[in-house]
Amino acid sequence: MPLTDTAIRSLKPAAKARKISDGHALYLEISPAGGRWWRLKFYSPTTRKEKRLSLGVYPDVSLKEARDLRDEAKKLLAKGIDR
Repeated sequence: MPLTDTAIRSLKPAAKARKISDGHALYLEISPAGGRWWRLKFYSPTTRKEKRLSLGVYPDVSLKEARDLRDEAKKLLAKGIDR
C-alpha cells in the first residue's frame, strides 16, 4: 500500500532500523535515532547485484519528489546506466 505524508509523519523509530515500503522498489528507512532516508532497491544492469540508491532525507525530499526521483532512476536503469 502506498505511503501518505500523514502516515510518514506518524511513524516512530524502533530499536532496529526498519523499512517501510511505498511500492515499486521505493522505501523509507527509519533509523533508531529517528532519521528517515528515501531508498531505492535495484539490481545493477552491469553486475546483476542488488544495490541501494539513497534519494534523500525526509522531509527535505518530499514523498512526491522521492517518487519522481525513483521514476528518473528507473529510466536510467532501463537504459543500462547504473549511477
